[in-house]
Amino acid sequence: MPETPTLSPRHHFDRILIVRLSSLGDVVHALPAAAMLRAAFPHATVGWVIEERWSELLCTVACPRTGARSPQRPLIDHVHPVKLKTWRKTLYSPQTWEQIAFGLSDLRAIRYQAAVDLQGAVRSAVLASWSGAPSVYGSNQPRENVASMWYTREVMKRGAHVVDQACSLAEAVIGQRGPVPPAQFPCDPIAESAVDLRLHELGVQKFVMLNPGAGWGAKQWPAERYGEVAKALAADGLCPIINFGPGEQTLADAAASAAAGAAVALSVSISELIALTRRAQLFIGGDTGPMHLAAALKVPVVALFGPTDPGRTGPYATRSIVLRHPSSRTSLSHRHQADPGLLAISSQEVVAAARRLLGASHG
Repeated sequence: MPETPTLSPRHHFDRILIVRLSSLGDVVHALPAAAMLRAAFPHATVGWVIEERWSELLCTVACPRTGARSPQRPLIDHVHPVKLKTWRKTLYSPQTWEQIAFGLSDLRAIRYQAAVDLQGAVRSAVLASWSGAPSVYGSNQPRENVASMWYTREVMKRGAHVVDQACSLAEAVIGQRGPVPPAQFPCDPIAESAVDLRLHELGVQKFVMLNPGAGWGAKQWPAERYGEVAKALAADGLCPIINFGPGEQTLADAAASAAAGAAVALSVSISELIALTRRAQLFIGGDTGPMHLAAALKVPVVALFGPTDPGRTGPYATRSIVLRHPSSRTSLSHRHQADPGLLAISSQEVVAAARRLLGASHG
């Protein structure tokens, strides 16, 4: 595990709860704050409320969700999975209410002394309060203003990047500022072996990951251009791997088709994605979860930005080149139409940026 700078807390807590429900990139951005709390309170019980879908970012599938920490669950003592999206659709089901009651009972049984809401939404603030923790920390400017009604300690966030902002909330719990530690991820031996076997079967050694998907259409660079980039990098002797998640098969197919057989498309689990990304020479993608995962794993990144601000959600603490056209304007509206500024970024620019980073890696 990477070394984390130690801090001497001014506050004393034996049981601390983190609430950050989703999604992949947002949980990744919260991990340095969790590492900071772990370093300051090495013997404390630390829990985390998270959507079930993303729990592999904290704990491997085969590892118990509670108990002694290990490489399979390196930061958190208790993982509290919830299924809020599913529960909202089945509110009239007795089984849903049984699951909610069981989860709430399990959460309150720990008797957390402090809870920190790293999401800033009403649902996350309510869960932090429902834990029963007498001290609930949250931003004084949460993403949803009403969320502050459930906070007992409002914190002024510092920094432009969301990683720094999350760490400022952790610092309020600690009572002291400190350096931002690296994120720590579970290491799943099963996933590591599966990825090694798959790469061996494909005859892949050095490879570049390309991720054509994005959270919404305006953040999505054309899949065909990813294929053009893949084709150019394959000519340099690297194997391009096109990563795609649920619902992104069409994008992967379009990119692979444009690559004219020069790229391999893979869809993997979260644990396998961590293992695969660790082995990559370079990652190319937009403002999306897999890109943030690559940055957290210190993989060099070429990031393609359009309607979101790279100062806020760009690659953090890794070698990177961010490409963004001056015509792009920061907007949080989830538009499907492609951002004109993002479309203005050419395949040639991306290939040149990739070669610069790859050259620095090999120099």
